[in-house]
Amino acid sequence: MDVDRLLPTPEAADLIALAREIADKELAPRADAHEEAETYPEGLFATLGRAGLLGLAYPEEFGGGGQPYEVYLQVLEELAARWAAVAVATSVHTLACHPLHSFGTPEQKERWLPEMLEGRLIGGYSLSEPQAGSDAAALSCKAERTAEGAYRITGNKAWITHGGKAGFYALFARTAPGSHGISCFLAPGETEGLTFGRPERKMGLQAVPTTSAHWDGALVDSGRLIGEEGQGLQIAFSALDSGRLGIAACATGLAQAALSAAVAYANERSTFGRKIVDHQGLGFLLADMAAAVDAARATYLDAARRRDLGRPFSRQASAAKLIATDTAMKVTTDAVQVLGGYGYTRDFPVERYMREAKIMQIFEGTNQIQRLVISRQLKA
Repeated sequence: MDVDRLLPTPEAADLIALAREIADKELAPRADAHEEAETYPEGLFATLGRAGLLGLAYPEEFGGGGQPYEVYLQVLEELAARWAAVAVATSVHTLACHPLHSFGTPEQKERWLPEMLEGRLIGGYSLSEPQAGSDAAALSCKAERTAEGAYRITGNKAWITHGGKAGFYALFARTAPGSHGISCFLAPGETEGLTFGRPERKMGLQAVPTTSAHWDGALVDSGRLIGEEGQGLQIAFSALDSGRLGIAACATGLAQAALSAAVAYANERSTFGRKIVDHQGLGFLLADMAAAVDAARATYLDAARRRDLGRPFSRQASAAKLIATDTAMKVTTDAVQVLGGYGYTRDFPVERYMREAKIMQIFEGTNQIQRLVISRQLKA
């Protein structure tokens, strides 16, 4: 069932309509088969790019959509309601474009940003390492200057969405000791000395690979350093709040899909001579699910509107990520319960929704980290 949205402009309403049309035509019919077979949807992100859906939050002068964040996130939610893996990868691509857009030189932006925002280059975000997940300052992958002025990258990265498929990576590597010794690079997707591990065997989101990366003395041109040496953590952290909103929108879309499936089933299935939706116990369960989805949506939109106004939104972003992803886990679990035994089978999508929801409580900062962020901001 379509969500009745409050949108800021007629253009935004047209954009939501376009996103729904593409999602219904290109995503929904393909999701089950690709997730079941764990196969990558070749060409799909190019389709989204041609439709203008991969650069919505960035300026039109570089090929973006020039849309406020509240509109971009609602488009992302529409995608997630049809195929969560594609929406998450779209959110990661948006995150990977942030360093160049916000910290790149005019020459760097002119050279690479149009290809990225138009979807001709799909991005991955390479911050985490096997020993450095939540503690980004502990990363050890090194970037050492050569006599020729390039950077030699050596080390291992982990948990890269679109790993091995992306055209570029926002890569964070150590150029000096300490927390101020991390730098950011716009690394090409194909670089001699860069190899990727086999895709992780995940519980969900199986159609888009998540891999490790091994940098074996690979050379990255010095012109691909984004910002200054030592500015890497500042760049990484400046994007995290926006990235958390992307995951909040994805989680809300996933929860909405589970709610819609449960409501449809409850209106069709009958027991004891009545549709099961008419049994008060189940009707109340569906009501709680609907209220939770509405609350998650309202929470991420509040944070997005603060961002659009230039107001602080870090605490609100953490709250949105926490609430929306916990909601997705609860609502998808309840959707399986509504469908009963059928919900536990792969003949219905709700069991996949439940598997997909779990990771959303973990990536872009675990929900324990979100509670830490919120609690710190409550201190006087």
